[in-house]
Amino acid sequence: MPVKRAFRFRFYPTAAQEQLFAQHFGCVRFVYNHVLARRQQRYKDGLKSNYGDDAAALTALKRSLEFVWLRDVSIVALQTSLRHLDTAYRNFIARRAGFPRFKRKQAAQSYSLMRNGFILRDGKLTLAKMKAPLDVRWSRGLPGAPSSLTVSRDAAGRYFVSLLCEDDVAPHSATDNVVGADLGLTTFLTFSDDRAPVQPPKFLAELLHRVRRLSRVLSRRQTGAKNRNKARQRLARLHARIADTRKDFLHKLSTQLIRENQAVFMKDLCIKGMMRSNLARSIGDAAWGELLRQLAYKAAWYGRTFWQAARFFASSKTCHACGFKLASLPLSTREWTCPECGEIHDRDKNAARNLLAAGLLATRTAGRAET
Repeated sequence: MPVKRAFRFRFYPTAAQEQLFAQHFGCVRFVYNHVLARRQQRYKDGLKSNYGDDAAALTALKRSLEFVWLRDVSIVALQTSLRHLDTAYRNFIARRAGFPRFKRKQAAQSYSLMRNGFILRDGKLTLAKMKAPLDVRWSRGLPGAPSSLTVSRDAAGRYFVSLLCEDDVAPHSATDNVVGADLGLTTFLTFSDDRAPVQPPKFLAELLHRVRRLSRVLSRRQTGAKNRNKARQRLARLHARIADTRKDFLHKLSTQLIRENQAVFMKDLCIKGMMRSNLARSIGDAAWGELLRQLAYKAAWYGRTFWQAARFFASSKTCHACGFKLASLPLSTREWTCPECGEIHDRDKNAARNLLAAGLLATRTAGRAET
């Protein structure tokens, strides 16, 4: 199955390259914000905008003496930023995303290049407007020639290059294993079978004392001072460490679930609504949404089934043995006894078994409908 995959590598730029990257980041951010403001004004004036109109405005902008510094960076990067803005508008109109927002200088910076903006030959990557190749740490090989790339610098000051390639992903061999899994905070994942539950990882909670200490140090530094920037970078490096650990855990877990099971059944959660509760920090630390996203695309890649029950499916308060449904079940109640059949239920295990039964029924019904 041919899929588009991004391969991300870290690289270490020279001082001259850092300066050129800073120019690209600033120019791309300026063009994006300038055209976004222009589109908003044209909308107020009753005029329509599209990529062609934005490109003509960019050409006029580069010809003006006031913005002559835009010529110092690659035109491919500026044009690609316009395409990203146009895509953001299309996603907003189709209600797939919110309204495009202005880019901030303090956030992570990036710019993209299409195939005519870089050269990759003999393991050496050279970007437009640069003479020397990048010092990239190639941790793995590429399946083919990249069609585009993105250079990024995170808040911790680390540089990465992400290359988009077409890869032929082979499906995993078929297996008879199917599993239902219930997400939670007491246990991160509880399965419908006898396998041990996944204990809740506490990436942020374990380092929260350091985050608070560095945040207090940052708040005491004077705005614009060098010591404030140093304190900000120390805090950013700590947050980057937490995010990298979380990402590594989720990728390993999702890959294992997809590799070992033919079908995975879980529940669709209103995570955005849950983040308004007093458990927001724990829910955000667990990153449920990211795990569900990874399971969905990896199942599609490797020929597996990933199914999610509706949000209002009563998986926890329905007896998996007889089908009796409780009127209410407080979150603090971890075990309950069915008044109909007398079965003693662990809250999470019972939910996982109900998800398994509902998923098997849904997939069989869908299979019959297709035939």
